Amino acid sequence: MKAIILAAGLGTRLRPITSTIPKCLVPINGVPLLELWLRDCELAGVEGVLVNTHHLAGRVEEFVAARRGIPVTLAYEPALLGSAGTIAANWDFVDSAESFLVVYADNLTTFPLSELVAFHATHDRIASMALFRSPNPSACGVVEMDHSGLVTGFWEKPANPPGNLVNAGLYAFRRQVRPYLPEVPAGLPADIGRSLMPALVGRAMGLPIGDYFVDIGTLENYYSAQVDYAAASADSGN
Repeated sequence: MKAIILAAGLGTRLRPITSTIPKCLVPINGVPLLELWLRDCELAGVEGVLVNTHHLAGRVEEFVAARRGIPVTLAYEPALLGSAGTIAANWDFVDSAESFLVVYADNLTTFPLSELVAFHATHDRIASMALFRSPNPSACGVVEMDHSGLVTGFWEKPANPPGNLVNAGLYAFRRQVRPYLPEVPAGLPADIGRSLMPALVGRAMGLPIGDYFVDIGTLENYYSAQVDYAAASADSGN
């Protein structure tokens, strides 16, 4: 299995930190966020990772060049393609595999990717997505499931969310997802939440997680994560 780590965001809400450091390399207790994801990919048995880049791409190139371990392919985007557009543009990277992972690099969690891989193997739907309970669901992709875990509804950042079970930005996709991806080159950036997941309602399974999870995309979340993640990792034994 391979993985795509989506890391090309500008990180505007993390300025001034991201004025000199790409968002995927901001340190969590001294460890770059991308390093944490690469370690988790290794533990999950991932054979190779593709990381898309844009803002301060040279810094990511330097980081990858100095690292040893799982093979990392970099895909520079002169113009951002959007999360779904990145998958489509790099389809050759994952085309040989039955399934592949997609991870948003700006999320921080103690949830092991190996559990998502194991869950994905229990069914034959096109996608598996990790879910968590959010105190602010209107800022997220809100999900409804039936009793079996089948995703029966998906709304990206709805003004009046029907619940608080939301998309964690951790996915396992089967190669059958290809027809649902945008054509490349795309006229506009295509996002997983707005372009792909609504089309996969009835074709995806949800996995609610109870582990520590936070989007470190704001300064408030980033600073609080320095303490909270260390405590959560100690509790989980990671």
